[in-house]
Amino acid sequence: MKVLLCEKGRIAGEQSSRNWGWIRQQGRDYAELPIMMDTIPLWKSLNEKILEQIGFRQKGITYLARSKAKLAKFEQWLDGARQYGVDTRMLSQREVGAMISEGRGWIGGMTTPSDAMAEPFVAVPTLAQAAAEDGVIIRENCAIRTLDITGNHIQGVATESGYVKCERVVVAAGAWSALFLKRHGIHLPQLSVLSSALQIELATAPHDAAAADDRIAFRRRTDGSYTLTPWSTHDFFIGPDAFRNFSAYIPQLREDFTSTRFRLSAPQNYPDAWRTPRRWSKIDETPFERCRVLDPKPNQKELSRVLKQFAAAFPKIGTPRIIRSWAGMIDTMPDVLPVVDQASISGLTIATGMSGHGFGIGPGMARIIADLVELRQPSWSIEQFALARYST
Repeated sequence: MKVLLCEKGRIAGEQSSRNWGWIRQQGRDYAELPIMMDTIPLWKSLNEKILEQIGFRQKGITYLARSKAKLAKFEQWLDGARQYGVDTRMLSQREVGAMISEGRGWIGGMTTPSDAMAEPFVAVPTLAQAAAEDGVIIRENCAIRTLDITGNHIQGVATESGYVKCERVVVAAGAWSALFLKRHGIHLPQLSVLSSALQIELATAPHDAAAADDRIAFRRRTDGSYTLTPWSTHDFFIGPDAFRNFSAYIPQLREDFTSTRFRLSAPQNYPDAWRTPRRWSKIDETPFERCRVLDPKPNQKELSRVLKQFAAAFPKIGTPRIIRSWAGMIDTMPDVLPVVDQASISGLTIATGMSGHGFGIGPGMARIIADLVELRQPSWSIEQFALARYST
Protein backbone atom coordinates (compact mmCIF):
# COMPACT_ATOMS: atom_id res chain seq x y z
CA MET A 1 0.00 0.00 0.00
CA LYS A 2 1.32 3.43 -0.95
CA VAL A 3 0.91 6.14 1.69
CA LEU A 4 0.54 9.88 1.08
CA LEU A 5 0.61 12.23 4.08
CA CYS A 6 -0.90 15.65 3.38
CA GLU A 7 -0.07 18.37 5.92
CA LYS A 8 -1.78 21.74 5.57
CA GLY A 9 1.20 23.50 7.13
CA ARG A 10 4.43 21.88 8.24
CA ILE A 11 5.17 18.61 10.00
CA ALA A 12 4.97 19.08 13.78
CA GLY A 13 3.92 22.69 13.33
CA GLU A 14 1.05 22.47 15.79
CA GLN A 15 0.23 20.11 18.66
CA SER A 16 2.80 17.39 18.14
CA SER A 17 5.80 19.69 18.70
CA ARG A 18 4.28 21.69 21.58
CA ASN A 19 3.45 18.97 24.10
CA TRP A 20 5.22 18.15 27.35
CA GLY A 21 7.24 15.26 25.94
CA TRP A 22 5.89 12.72 28.42
CA ILE A 23 5.63 9.05 27.43
CA ARG A 24 3.54 7.81 30.31
CA GLN A 25 1.52 4.85 31.46
CA GLN A 26 0.89 6.40 34.87
CA GLY A 27 -2.58 7.80 35.42
CA ARG A 28 -3.90 6.64 32.05
CA ASP A 29 -7.49 5.66 31.58
CA TYR A 30 -7.67 1.88 31.83
CA ALA A 31 -8.95 1.77 28.24
CA GLU A 32 -5.60 3.17 27.07
CA LEU A 33 -3.29 1.52 29.59
CA PRO A 34 -2.71 -1.85 27.82
CA ILE A 35 -1.95 0.00 24.58
CA MET A 36 0.43 2.36 26.34
CA MET A 37 2.23 -0.48 28.09
CA ASP A 38 2.89 -2.11 24.72
CA THR A 39 3.87 1.24 23.22
CA ILE A 40 6.88 1.76 25.49
CA PRO A 41 8.71 -1.17 23.80
CA LEU A 42 7.77 0.29 20.40
CA TRP A 43 9.59 3.50 21.31
CA LYS A 44 12.58 1.49 22.54
CA SER A 45 12.63 -0.57 19.32
CA LEU A 46 13.62 2.48 17.27
CA ASN A 47 17.25 2.37 16.22
CA GLU A 48 19.86 3.90 18.53
CA LYS A 49 20.54 6.85 16.23
CA ILE A 50 16.87 7.89 16.24
CA LEU A 51 16.54 7.37 20.00
CA GLU A 52 19.52 9.64 20.57
CA GLN A 53 18.21 12.26 18.14
CA ILE A 54 14.78 12.44 19.76
CA GLY A 55 16.11 12.45 23.32
CA PHE A 56 14.34 9.29 24.43
CA ARG A 57 15.09 8.55 28.09
CA GLN A 58 13.37 6.00 30.29
CA LYS A 59 13.72 7.68 33.67
CA GLY A 60 10.20 7.44 35.04
CA ILE A 61 7.36 9.87 35.72
CA THR A 62 6.26 10.87 39.22
CA TYR A 63 3.04 12.36 40.59
CA LEU A 64 3.33 14.31 43.84
CA ALA A 65 0.64 14.74 46.50
CA ARG A 66 0.06 17.66 48.84
CA SER A 67 -2.84 16.01 50.64
CA LYS A 68 -4.08 12.65 51.85
CA ALA A 69 -7.05 13.02 49.50
CA LYS A 70 -4.70 13.22 46.52
CA LEU A 71 -2.74 10.20 47.75
CA ALA A 72 -6.01 8.30 48.02
CA LYS A 73 -6.77 9.12 44.36
CA PHE A 74 -3.35 7.81 43.35
CA GLU A 75 -3.96 4.60 45.30
CA GLN A 76 -7.40 4.22 43.74
CA TRP A 77 -5.93 4.39 40.24
CA LEU A 78 -3.13 1.99 41.16
CA ASP A 79 -5.59 -0.52 42.61
CA GLY A 80 -7.23 -0.76 39.18
CA ALA A 81 -3.97 -0.65 37.22
CA ARG A 82 -2.24 -3.53 39.00
CA GLN A 83 -4.20 -6.10 36.99
CA TYR A 84 -2.35 -4.92 33.85
CA GLY A 85 1.10 -5.46 35.38
CA VAL A 86 2.30 -1.85 35.33
CA ASP A 87 5.34 -1.17 37.55
CA THR A 88 3.80 1.86 39.29
CA ARG A 89 4.33 2.15 43.05
CA MET A 90 3.44 4.56 45.84
CA LEU A 91 6.08 6.80 47.43
CA SER A 92 6.45 7.90 51.02
CA GLN A 93 7.33 11.47 51.95
CA ARG A 94 10.91 10.39 52.59
CA GLU A 95 11.15 8.68 49.19
CA VAL A 96 9.82 11.80 47.47
CA GLY A 97 12.46 13.88 49.25
CA ALA A 98 15.20 11.53 48.13
CA MET A 99 13.98 11.58 44.52
CA ILE A 100 13.28 15.32 44.16
CA SER A 101 15.72 17.59 45.95
CA GLU A 102 14.97 20.99 47.47
CA GLY A 103 11.19 20.55 47.17
CA ARG A 104 8.62 21.09 49.88
CA GLY A 105 4.93 20.56 50.54
CA TRP A 106 4.60 16.97 49.31
CA ILE A 107 3.53 14.21 51.70
CA GLY A 108 3.98 11.36 49.24
CA GLY A 109 3.54 10.39 45.64
CA MET A 110 3.30 7.77 42.93
CA THR A 111 5.94 6.83 40.37
CA THR A 112 6.26 4.59 37.32
CA PRO A 113 9.94 3.79 36.64
CA SER A 114 9.30 2.43 33.12
CA ASP A 115 7.72 5.68 31.93
CA ALA A 116 9.83 7.78 29.59
CA MET A 117 10.23 11.12 27.84
CA ALA A 118 11.46 12.58 24.56
CA GLU A 119 11.84 15.96 22.89
CA PRO A 120 8.66 16.43 20.82
CA PHE A 121 9.94 19.27 18.63
CA VAL A 122 12.70 16.91 17.45
CA ALA A 123 10.93 13.55 17.69
CA VAL A 124 8.06 14.10 15.27
CA PRO A 125 10.11 15.53 12.35
CA THR A 126 12.72 12.79 12.91
CA LEU A 127 10.09 10.06 12.78
CA ALA A 128 8.52 11.68 9.72
CA GLN A 129 11.90 11.62 7.98
CA ALA A 130 12.27 7.93 8.84
CA ALA A 131 8.82 7.28 7.37
CA ALA A 132 9.79 9.13 4.19
CA GLU A 133 12.89 6.97 3.90
CA ASP A 134 10.60 3.94 4.09
CA GLY A 135 8.54 5.20 1.16
CA VAL A 136 5.86 7.44 2.68
CA ILE A 137 5.21 10.47 0.47
CA ILE A 138 4.92 13.64 2.58
CA ARG A 139 3.48 16.87 1.19
CA GLU A 140 3.62 19.96 3.38
CA ASN A 141 1.57 23.10 2.65
CA CYS A 142 -0.97 20.84 0.95
CA ALA A 143 -4.37 20.89 2.61
CA ILE A 144 -7.01 18.32 1.75
CA ARG A 145 -10.13 20.31 0.93
CA THR A 146 -12.78 17.63 0.47
CA LEU A 147 -13.34 13.91 0.27
CA ASP A 148 -14.61 12.47 -3.00
CA ILE A 149 -17.43 10.13 -1.98
CA THR A 150 -19.61 8.07 -4.32
CA GLY A 151 -22.23 5.66 -3.01
CA ASN A 152 -20.86 6.11 0.52
CA HIS A 153 -17.40 4.93 -0.59
CA ILE A 154 -14.17 6.95 -0.68
CA GLN A 155 -13.01 7.52 -4.25
CA GLY A 156 -10.30 10.09 -3.61
CA VAL A 157 -9.48 13.48 -2.12
CA ALA A 158 -9.38 16.98 -3.53
CA THR A 159 -6.28 18.79 -2.28
CA GLU A 160 -5.31 22.39 -2.91
CA SER A 161 -2.68 21.02 -5.31
CA GLY A 162 -4.97 18.68 -7.22
CA TYR A 163 -6.96 15.47 -7.08
CA VAL A 164 -5.61 12.22 -5.60
CA LYS A 165 -7.39 8.95 -6.32
CA CYS A 166 -7.49 6.62 -3.32
CA GLU A 167 -9.73 4.14 -1.52
CA ARG A 168 -8.65 4.76 2.09
CA VAL A 169 -8.36 8.02 4.02
CA VAL A 170 -7.29 8.65 7.62
CA VAL A 171 -8.41 11.91 9.22
CA ALA A 172 -5.91 12.63 11.99
CA ALA A 173 -6.12 16.41 11.95
CA GLY A 174 -6.03 17.13 15.67
CA ALA A 175 -7.82 20.37 16.52
CA TRP A 176 -9.07 20.60 12.91
CA SER A 177 -10.68 17.15 12.71
CA ALA A 178 -14.19 18.11 13.80
CA LEU A 179 -14.35 21.00 11.31
CA PHE A 180 -13.24 18.79 8.41
CA LEU A 181 -15.59 15.94 9.34
CA LYS A 182 -18.56 18.27 9.81
CA ARG A 183 -18.13 19.39 6.19
CA HIS A 184 -18.77 15.73 5.27
CA GLY A 185 -21.78 15.19 7.52
CA ILE A 186 -20.01 13.52 10.44
CA HIS A 187 -20.64 15.01 13.87
CA LEU A 188 -17.71 14.79 16.26
CA PRO A 189 -18.16 16.53 19.66
CA GLN A 190 -14.53 17.57 19.77
CA LEU A 191 -13.41 20.90 21.19
CA SER A 192 -9.98 22.42 21.75
CA VAL A 193 -8.30 24.08 24.71
CA LEU A 194 -5.21 26.25 24.86
CA SER A 195 -2.32 25.01 26.97
CA SER A 196 0.62 27.30 27.81
CA ALA A 197 4.19 26.28 28.60
CA LEU A 198 7.63 27.60 29.48
CA GLN A 199 11.20 26.56 28.91
CA ILE A 200 13.18 27.57 32.00
CA GLU A 201 16.77 27.50 33.22
CA LEU A 202 17.62 26.53 36.80
CA ALA A 203 20.80 27.01 38.81
CA THR A 204 20.46 23.50 40.22
CA ALA A 205 18.58 20.46 38.93
CA PRO A 206 15.96 19.24 41.42
CA HIS A 207 14.95 16.22 39.34
CA ASP A 208 16.34 14.49 36.26
CA ALA A 209 13.03 13.26 34.85
CA ALA A 210 9.37 14.39 34.82
CA ALA A 211 7.05 15.13 37.74
CA ALA A 212 3.85 16.96 38.59
CA ASP A 213 1.58 17.88 41.46
CA ASP A 214 -1.84 19.54 41.39
CA ARG A 215 -0.31 22.91 40.40
CA ILE A 216 2.81 22.43 38.29
CA ALA A 217 4.34 19.93 35.87
CA PHE A 218 8.00 19.91 34.90
CA ARG A 219 10.41 17.81 32.83
CA ARG A 220 14.14 18.03 32.39
CA ARG A 221 15.16 18.39 28.76
CA THR A 222 18.26 16.96 27.08
CA ASP A 223 20.01 20.36 27.18
CA GLY A 224 19.57 20.60 30.97
CA SER A 225 16.76 23.15 30.89
CA TYR A 226 13.20 22.32 31.94
CA THR A 227 9.75 22.44 30.43
CA LEU A 228 7.39 23.93 33.04
CA THR A 229 3.61 24.08 32.69
CA PRO A 230 0.47 24.46 34.78
CA TRP A 231 -0.76 20.97 35.64
CA SER A 232 -4.40 21.42 34.71
CA THR A 233 -5.31 25.04 33.92
CA HIS A 234 -6.13 25.87 30.32
CA ASP A 235 -7.97 28.45 28.21
CA PHE A 236 -11.15 27.74 26.31
CA PHE A 237 -12.47 29.86 23.42
CA ILE A 238 -16.26 29.94 23.18
CA GLY A 239 -17.53 29.34 19.65
CA PRO A 240 -20.39 27.68 17.73
CA ASP A 241 -19.20 24.14 18.46
CA ALA A 242 -18.91 24.96 22.16
CA PHE A 243 -22.63 25.76 22.26
CA ARG A 244 -23.51 22.80 20.07
CA ASN A 245 -21.63 20.33 22.27
CA PHE A 246 -22.21 21.96 25.65
CA SER A 247 -24.37 19.22 27.13
CA ALA A 248 -21.79 16.52 26.33
CA TYR A 249 -19.15 18.40 28.32
CA ILE A 250 -21.18 19.12 31.46
CA PRO A 251 -19.59 16.25 33.47
CA GLN A 252 -16.08 17.37 32.52
CA LEU A 253 -16.89 21.03 33.25
CA ARG A 254 -18.11 20.12 36.71
CA GLU A 255 -14.77 18.49 37.39
CA ASP A 256 -12.51 21.08 35.71
CA PHE A 257 -14.52 24.31 35.91
CA THR A 258 -12.10 26.14 38.21
CA SER A 259 -9.13 25.23 36.02
CA THR A 260 -10.72 26.55 32.81
CA ARG A 261 -10.25 30.17 31.73
CA PHE A 262 -13.15 31.06 29.43
CA ARG A 263 -12.66 33.47 26.53
CA LEU A 264 -15.58 34.94 24.62
CA SER A 265 -14.26 34.22 21.14
CA ALA A 266 -11.37 32.61 19.32
CA PRO A 267 -8.96 34.61 17.15
CA GLN A 268 -9.74 34.84 13.45
CA ASN A 269 -9.37 31.61 11.44
CA TYR A 270 -9.23 29.31 14.48
CA PRO A 271 -11.17 26.03 14.07
CA ASP A 272 -14.13 27.17 16.20
CA ALA A 273 -13.96 30.91 15.55
CA TRP A 274 -17.33 32.51 14.90
CA ARG A 275 -16.50 33.45 11.31
CA THR A 276 -14.67 30.27 10.34
CA PRO A 277 -16.56 28.75 7.37
CA ARG A 278 -18.28 25.41 7.97
CA ARG A 279 -19.05 24.76 4.30
CA TRP A 280 -16.84 24.95 1.23
CA SER A 281 -16.34 23.24 -2.11
CA LYS A 282 -13.29 21.54 -3.56
CA ILE A 283 -12.37 24.71 -5.45
CA ASP A 284 -12.72 27.07 -2.49
CA GLU A 285 -9.92 28.23 -0.25
CA THR A 286 -10.54 26.40 3.01
CA PRO A 287 -9.97 27.30 6.68
CA PHE A 288 -6.99 24.94 6.59
CA GLU A 289 -5.26 27.13 4.03
CA ARG A 290 -6.13 30.36 5.82
CA CYS A 291 -4.44 29.10 8.98
CA ARG A 292 -1.41 27.08 7.92
CA VAL A 293 -0.05 26.76 11.45
CA LEU A 294 -2.24 27.24 14.51
CA ASP A 295 0.12 29.27 16.68
CA PRO A 296 -1.76 30.62 19.71
CA LYS A 297 -0.29 33.12 22.14
CA PRO A 298 0.41 31.71 25.60
CA ASN A 299 -1.50 32.93 28.63
CA GLN A 300 1.25 34.99 30.24
CA LYS A 301 -0.78 35.61 33.39
CA GLU A 302 -1.08 31.87 33.92
CA LEU A 303 2.61 31.37 33.22
CA SER A 304 3.50 34.05 35.79
CA ARG A 305 1.38 32.14 38.27
CA VAL A 306 3.10 28.82 37.55
CA LEU A 307 6.52 30.45 37.98
CA LYS A 308 5.49 31.61 41.45
CA GLN A 309 4.12 28.17 42.24
CA PHE A 310 7.38 26.57 41.15
CA ALA A 311 9.37 29.00 43.32
CA ALA A 312 7.11 28.18 46.28
CA ALA A 313 7.67 24.46 45.74
CA PHE A 314 11.45 24.96 45.47
CA PRO A 315 12.22 27.95 47.73
CA LYS A 316 15.98 27.32 47.72
CA ILE A 317 16.03 27.42 43.91
CA GLY A 318 13.76 30.44 43.62
CA THR A 319 12.18 31.91 40.50
CA PRO A 320 13.57 30.34 37.30
CA ARG A 321 14.95 32.26 34.35
CA ILE A 322 12.60 32.10 31.37
CA ILE A 323 14.13 31.01 28.08
CA ARG A 324 10.92 31.07 26.04
CA SER A 325 7.17 30.53 26.24
CA TRP A 326 4.67 28.97 23.85
CA ALA A 327 1.18 27.54 23.62
CA GLY A 328 -0.71 24.89 21.71
CA MET A 329 -4.33 24.02 20.98
CA ILE A 330 -5.20 20.57 22.31
CA ASP A 331 -8.12 18.61 20.87
CA THR A 332 -10.24 17.02 23.57
CA MET A 333 -13.33 14.86 23.90
CA PRO A 334 -16.11 14.84 26.53
CA ASP A 335 -14.74 11.66 28.17
CA VAL A 336 -11.07 12.58 27.49
CA LEU A 337 -10.69 9.45 25.35
CA PRO A 338 -9.87 9.53 21.64
CA VAL A 339 -11.98 8.53 18.69
CA VAL A 340 -10.13 5.82 16.75
CA ASP A 341 -12.64 4.15 14.52
CA GLN A 342 -13.85 3.40 11.02
CA ALA A 343 -16.47 5.94 9.98
CA SER A 344 -19.84 5.21 8.40
CA ILE A 345 -18.29 6.24 5.07
CA SER A 346 -16.54 3.16 3.68
CA GLY A 347 -12.78 3.68 3.52
CA LEU A 348 -12.67 6.52 6.07
CA THR A 349 -10.82 6.08 9.37
CA ILE A 350 -10.91 8.69 12.13
CA ALA A 351 -8.07 9.11 14.64
CA THR A 352 -8.40 12.21 16.80
CA GLY A 353 -9.24 13.57 20.23
CA MET A 354 -6.12 12.30 21.99
CA SER A 355 -6.90 14.93 24.64
CA GLY A 356 -3.38 16.05 25.44
CA HIS A 357 -1.81 12.62 25.83
CA GLY A 358 -1.34 11.46 22.25
CA PHE A 359 2.43 11.95 21.94
CA GLY A 360 3.45 9.05 24.15
CA ILE A 361 0.85 6.60 22.90
CA GLY A 362 1.42 7.59 19.27
CA PRO A 363 3.33 4.50 18.06
CA GLY A 364 0.72 2.16 19.53
CA MET A 365 -2.17 4.14 18.10
CA ALA A 366 -0.39 4.15 14.74
CA ARG A 367 -0.49 0.34 14.73
CA ILE A 368 -4.19 0.38 15.51
CA ILE A 369 -4.85 2.88 12.73
CA ALA A 370 -2.86 0.76 10.27
CA ASP A 371 -4.91 -2.29 11.27
CA LEU A 372 -8.17 -0.40 10.68
CA VAL A 373 -7.01 0.86 7.30
CA GLU A 374 -5.93 -2.65 6.27
CA LEU A 375 -9.23 -4.08 7.61
CA ARG A 376 -7.42 -6.17 10.23
CA GLN A 377 -8.52 -6.76 13.79
CA PRO A 378 -6.41 -4.55 16.10
CA SER A 379 -4.32 -6.28 18.75
CA TRP A 380 -6.01 -4.28 21.51
CA SER A 381 -9.63 -3.61 22.39
CA ILE A 382 -10.74 -0.24 21.01
CA GLU A 383 -14.46 -0.41 21.77
CA GLN A 384 -14.23 2.57 24.10
CA PHE A 385 -12.78 4.69 21.28
CA ALA A 386 -15.76 4.18 18.97
CA LEU A 387 -17.40 7.23 17.41
CA ALA A 388 -20.80 5.63 18.01
CA ARG A 389 -20.54 6.28 21.76
CA TYR A 390 -21.63 9.85 21.01
CA SER A 391 -24.68 8.89 18.95
CA THR A 392 -26.72 7.52 21.85
